[in-house]
Amino acid sequence: MAGLEHHKVAMDPAFVRWTNMQNNRYKYFRWTPRTGLLATIYIVVVPGIFAYVGWKWDGAYDFRAKRRGDLLVER
Repeated sequence: MAGLEHHKVAMDPAFVRWTNMQNNRYKYFRWTPRTGLLATIYIVVVPGIFAYVGWKWDGAYDFRAKRRGDLLVER
């Protein structure tokens, strides 16, 4: 059967501290100008860029029923 002694090797103290920091990060988070700017960029700017590119290129390429040598661009 499976033994009860799983950790025969000592845990690395630095890894344990890092794991605890990752698990408790929300307790020590503070809004600063930098975190506000990063949140704005990742919540508004990046999706906005993807939306604009998707809107701009919507329907530009048609992959249905294309054969080798056919153009992808419908003009």
